[in-house]
Amino acid sequence: MAEIQVYISSISSSQEIKKNQHRIRDILGDNFRGQLSSVTYIDIATDSKQKDKMREIVGDPKALPPQICKGNEYLGDYMAFDNAVEDGDIKGFLKL
Repeated sequence: MAEIQVYISSISSSQEIKKNQHRIRDILGDNFRGQLSSVTYIDIATDSKQKDKMREIVGDPKALPPQICKGNEYLGDYMAFDNAVEDGDIKGFLKL
């Protein structure tokens, strides 16, 4: 089973970021309970070290949440996640 980390921000003025984070939670929670050992939501708003780690994994010093990782392996941002959902390849995106 896979462990997925989703970097989020609990404090954001962007409605788009909030909506995207919520959609990721809904999709991962509803569809992958038996296939993921855990999904950890890491709040970068409460720990700047986590924000730095997210940006290091992503390889972009200006990256914004949500960002999805599997351990230290970067899987993609919301757009890549959404494209995988629309293409019916979320398992491929999550490398399950």
